Amino acid sequence: MEVTAPLRSHTTPEVRALLADPLLRDLSHGLGGPYHALFPARFDANAGAFGRALAEAGVDGTVYFAKKANKAAVFPERAAELGLGVDVASHGELREALAHGVRGTDLVVTGPAKSERLLRVAVLQGALVAVDALDELDRLAALASGLGRTARVLLRRLPPGPPSRFGLDDAETRAALRRCADGPVDVAGFSFHLSGYDVRQRADLAGRLVRDCRDARELGLRPDRISIGGGFAVDYVGAEDWRRFAAADRPEHYHAGRTFPGGWYPYHSPVAGADALRAILAAVPAGERDSLAGLLRAAGVRLLVEPGRALLDQAGCTVFAVQGVKDRDGYAILTVDGTSLSLSEQWFGSEFLPDPVLVPGVPDAGSAAGPYPACVGAASCLESDMLTWRKIPFPVRPAVGDLLVYLNTAGYQMDSNESPFHELPLPPKVVVEQVSDGTAARLRWHLDRHP
Repeated sequence: MEVTAPLRSHTTPEVRALLADPLLRDLSHGLGGPYHALFPARFDANAGAFGRALAEAGVDGTVYFAKKANKAAVFPERAAELGLGVDVASHGELREALAHGVRGTDLVVTGPAKSERLLRVAVLQGALVAVDALDELDRLAALASGLGRTARVLLRRLPPGPPSRFGLDDAETRAALRRCADGPVDVAGFSFHLSGYDVRQRADLAGRLVRDCRDARELGLRPDRISIGGGFAVDYVGAEDWRRFAAADRPEHYHAGRTFPGGWYPYHSPVAGADALRAILAAVPAGERDSLAGLLRAAGVRLLVEPGRALLDQAGCTVFAVQGVKDRDGYAILTVDGTSLSLSEQWFGSEFLPDPVLVPGVPDAGSAAGPYPACVGAASCLESDMLTWRKIPFPVRPAVGDLLVYLNTAGYQMDSNESPFHELPLPPKVVVEQVSDGTAARLRWHLDRHP
């Protein structure tokens, strides 16, 4: 049968070391099921790259880790040590960030219609609060007044384009500024959130927020920062693999002829991560003559960025064991010891496309050379519970006891939808680090810590 084009994931030295180390299989055996491996060194490297992009442009800025992108404790711990901010959207996320050493003043609280409990702790800790509606601003002002404190806010602006339930339009923004002039609220700046990765659109809206800061200063307010949210793509696979896949993709390459009308995440992006930030800073916003970086410098405005997925690029992988192989119509249906709830893209009407790496249980066992196409199902009774609908062209026939390693899953994939369905335990998170004893490098691990 015709085989789909491979989509080989980019790797890093940390990933390659784990794939080649007995620790990979020892953890599967010792933990008794699937698990997530985390690489904090990659998080540190990604944070450093964003910091360098800001410094190169001469822009004063802060990088925020989006807590929702991964629930692991190690990442807010690293953020605290590196001096990053953390974006939280619930009382639980705020509590976790504080418990791992992040200062209240380094938090920004986002999300719609926040609870009074969340707002109260945010005010007491001096966190920035992204205000999404006028009634929320009124509640926050009343709460701050009752506490004898001043609330620090970003006014979230409604972006142009398709209707959104988030953000303040121009009239609401003017009303919000008037109310802030009279109450215990400090307007620190403005924010927006855009879907997608369009550099021009993001730069244009950032330029508008710089103008918002200048206009608010004429009212006697002192905004000095803007937040442009995320929107920094991750480059998962190579350009040629992505081109071949897109050119040949069709329903027969998927189990049951599955189709995905919503399309795919752009798994190859020629401008990704910190390079996307460089492109945004270099762009000239609509109606301006200077670059965004120049506008920020001239206005004395600080740039806040929240590259949730991009901070986690290559910072983790997910490991499943094959526990069943069923041949069907020229391809195999593999069943692994976990569910697709641990690979969240499948639950957004899409597919996590990069090929998993097959690690045979018995190396060099004499299996016939491939490609051997197989999809990957999960250990539940649901037809829809598929980790991979696509018939992956594995190099050899998979067998019971083999491991499947899904690479680069730390950004949103691991746990945004995880559930103990069928009473299956959630896959544990394992922090993996490379250390040296002075003569040779080796891997060591520990379970992710929670306070």
